[in-house]
Amino acid sequence: MTVESHQALQRELERLEGEGRREIAERIKTAREFGDLKENAEYHDAKNSQSLLETKILTLRDKLMRADVQESAPPADVVALGTRVTMRDEDSGREDTLTLVPAMDAQLSEGKLSFESPMARALVGASAGSSVKVPTPRGVRHITVIALG
Repeated sequence: MTVESHQALQRELERLEGEGRREIAERIKTAREFGDLKENAEYHDAKNSQSLLETKILTLRDKLMRADVQESAPPADVVALGTRVTMRDEDSGREDTLTLVPAMDAQLSEGKLSFESPMARALVGASAGSSVKVPTPRGVRHITVIALG
């Protein structure tokens, strides 16, 4: 993952561990004041929310612990994580410019392609002018890398 993605995950974890936990604790406190906990829907809802929050915190901690952070800029001459690539589908003639990003940052509508996608895996290591074959459910697509950067 990129340094920026790693930092964003760290900020999210800090927010959940601080503000998120405080909000849940306040909800539980308020719900306890309603009386009998056995039939207190607000209390049970708050406890379920607490469980979901703690699961999310554990998941984020695990991602951060296992993260392989790419601290240097991507190479300028080949496609890699963080590379902005302009490519052409030789069958349709369509040209697209996409940036390869970690899966959690992928937003195809914003031009951010998951590094784990079949398209990205086929493009990794290609240079400008290279042609690659991308296996898809509808058959192989022939893609030409037009430019990097």
